[in-house]
Amino acid sequence: MLTLVGIALFVGFISLGVWQVQRRAWKLNLIERVSARIQAPPGALPSPDQWPQLNAASHEYQAVRLQGQWLAHKTVLTQATTALGAGYWVLTPLQMADGVQVLVNRGFVPQDQRAQWQAPQASPAATTDEPPATVVGLLRLSEPGGGFLRSNDPAQQRWHSRDVAAIAQAQQLGQAAPFFVDAGLPSRLGSTAADLPADMAGPWPRPGLTVVRFPNSHLVYALTWFGLALMVVGAAVVVARYERRLRAAHAPNPAHDQQH
Repeated sequence: MLTLVGIALFVGFISLGVWQVQRRAWKLNLIERVSARIQAPPGALPSPDQWPQLNAASHEYQAVRLQGQWLAHKTVLTQATTALGAGYWVLTPLQMADGVQVLVNRGFVPQDQRAQWQAPQASPAATTDEPPATVVGLLRLSEPGGGFLRSNDPAQQRWHSRDVAAIAQAQQLGQAAPFFVDAGLPSRLGSTAADLPADMAGPWPRPGLTVVRFPNSHLVYALTWFGLALMVVGAAVVVARYERRLRAAHAPNPAHDQQH
């Protein structure tokens, strides 16, 4: 019975170690792909016929460029915690020439600016006499549901996550894209754009604070599981030696029996 338990533990630990090795290879490939997307020249947004196929593996953090008119009167604020502290992301729809509206995270503002950005002074519709705004940033997928233990409350304009579908419905955006764009590009994977200093001097909103970082501890986990497998082998060797000595101690001694 003890042997079967030992074999099961050994196989289980080896399997977990191999799985972590495979996860590490997947994570390294993901980091390489995302880094290539960020460093690539900004491209066009996915067209509406591509929206059903959007997923994190193929589109998250893709560098994009878009142009259109701000719908400033439909701005919403979502809670944020950044290198600059607690505050809000300023999300404003950008209406493009084809009528599609894309939520753009224009950047971070501190908590004391909530009232200023919650009700911006703007006309109730996009003004065609203003020059189009051009945005370069990272394509991001929706964050539905809200934050940790906190649900979004559209009626009270309390947003804990960048839930694109819910924001589009609350702001009556009829042709909203199912993603949003973080304005600004990180200078490299794992950093913020231009490594902006953590000061509160503005200007606001402060773009480029997207953190693109993928924890990769799979090698440590793999070594842990393989180490536990070796400990099982070591324990089996110790038990086997103990049982061998025990059997030798209780084995009959022919010379002793002949003397009697």
